[in-house]
Amino acid sequence: MENPVISVEGLSYKYGKVTAVDNISFSVEKGQVFSFLGPNGAGKTTTINILTTLMPIQNGKVTIAGFDLEKQQDSVRKSIGIVFQRQTLDWNLSVWETLEFHGRLYSIPKNDRRKRIDDLINLVELEEKRNEFVKNLSGGMKRRLEIARGLLTRPKVLFLDEPTIGLDPYTRMKIGHYIREVNGEGVTVFLTTHYMDEADHLSDEICIIDRGRIIANGTSDSLKDSLGMDMIYLETDDGEKTTRLVKDMKEVTAVRPSSRGLVVSLNDEGPRFMPKLVERIRSEKIEIKSVNLKKPTLDDVFIHFTGRGLREEEQEKKKTGNGGGEH
Repeated sequence: MENPVISVEGLSYKYGKVTAVDNISFSVEKGQVFSFLGPNGAGKTTTINILTTLMPIQNGKVTIAGFDLEKQQDSVRKSIGIVFQRQTLDWNLSVWETLEFHGRLYSIPKNDRRKRIDDLINLVELEEKRNEFVKNLSGGMKRRLEIARGLLTRPKVLFLDEPTIGLDPYTRMKIGHYIREVNGEGVTVFLTTHYMDEADHLSDEICIIDRGRIIANGTSDSLKDSLGMDMIYLETDDGEKTTRLVKDMKEVTAVRPSSRGLVVSLNDEGPRFMPKLVERIRSEKIEIKSVNLKKPTLDDVFIHFTGRGLREEEQEKKKTGNGGGEH
């Protein structure tokens, strides 16, 4: 069996006395789209910064594309491409000049460089903007250009840190298409995102980190299956009493509070169990205000393991203005 393209063993990192990454281990197989998810302050950003050589290893061992991250940083850098969460483009260069400059930095031979640039401009559908200054591009076009730049060196691993944040749904869909197309050509993709549907549709493997530790990993389907067959969102006039009643029913695997009542996870089919649930609650003179049945989603998985949703984290960050300093 081929060795993983990314191998992380016992990785830890501290900021003074604060442990941001706490002895985590995981691996990414060649050719995967691997999603690395976590709330703000979970250790996600620190881990990514270490993997992309922006921060040193304090404890642990990491290999990327067969190179020891601590001892062979230059080889690692030549093996990866990066699209940062914050834009890092020069607004006074054109689309073509941006890629030409990047190719020269990496000493790609002229003929090869020019062909790659043409191919990538076509890939990200910027042919008509080839000579346009970056400052005149839309947000989605800038993101597509950054993806093209990240691919110019033909990396074995492409790191995409929130590549679609703040973009409209259509542009997000198009970038998702590019990610799949790039992955189909053999590039391993390491993705972080605040959009659960994106992680769900794109990922071969998902890893969730919280408070510096890996708390769940697997395929999207296996993670959703771990929550049960169906889920019921239930609101009554007495949440505490309802919880005591429901959690002892044999079909129920878990009951947890949410912003709108209770979330009930089942090991049975919801439509068959629903009449029994309603009858049980009403027999105790509890008023049911609303009840909804649905299949578990990746949002449910994330909330189950971390206690809150990624989009909730993003909204809170916007309200508090805390856009940086995330571990």
